[in-house]
Amino acid sequence: MNAKAMPGVTVLVIDDDVELVRLLTQIFSREGIAMRSATTGTAGLESLSPAPSLVLLDLMLPDMHGKEVFRRLRERMPALPVIMLTAKGDPVDRVIGLELGADDYVPKPFDPRELIARVRTVLRRTQLAQPPAATPDAMSSLLKFGKLVLDTSARTLTSEAGEVPLTNIEFRLLLELVRHPGTALSRELLTRAAQVGNYRPLDRAVDVQIARLRRKLRQADDRAQWIGTARGEGYVWTPPATDRGRSE
Repeated sequence: MNAKAMPGVTVLVIDDDVELVRLLTQIFSREGIAMRSATTGTAGLESLSPAPSLVLLDLMLPDMHGKEVFRRLRERMPALPVIMLTAKGDPVDRVIGLELGADDYVPKPFDPRELIARVRTVLRRTQLAQPPAATPDAMSSLLKFGKLVLDTSARTLTSEAGEVPLTNIEFRLLLELVRHPGTALSRELLTRAAQVGNYRPLDRAVDVQIARLRRKLRQADDRAQWIGTARGEGYVWTPPATDRGRSE
């Protein structure tokens, strides 16, 4: 029995490469990780019940682009971790994964040991990010700004219209900014806060994520101009004066 087996963990692989799926089945079996697979985007979306622990998603699928699969998947399960399978050395694929908010990416062909390491890292990070059992302190961890409420315990952002879907990376970036109001945070610091797997993101990857986060905040509250750019330094959180430091 594998000492590092992960009971209760299931990986969903969405890839039309039959040989690769067969290889992954063997790899995960050796590691004590359950796996199921789908060869099309449609089948993959239909395989989300019961919910897997993590998804390995290929960008090039026969019925729809992996980007569309990812979008639909995130709409249904915002917190589900996803690792993109990309063409080796293709910067376009890598950028697409970063822009979408994937938790990590693995270029093909890959070293099985590297893949397992990345899967374990993403799963461990996701498990550590799960909200703790409710306590009086946890129940009071609500931060309000404008029409939005950030629940740092439940890891959710809500507006008057309902929950604002955030990826794991977007939530970590927002939380880091909110924790340091009025302080310019460097891209280096924000990159560490929003670590994407085991690799160091592209220099401007944080800019892409911040742009997405700004857009989501503005869509939820048209007054949201709270993430400012500190020229030559990074980004700074400046909420409305009436909301600074306000919590429930």
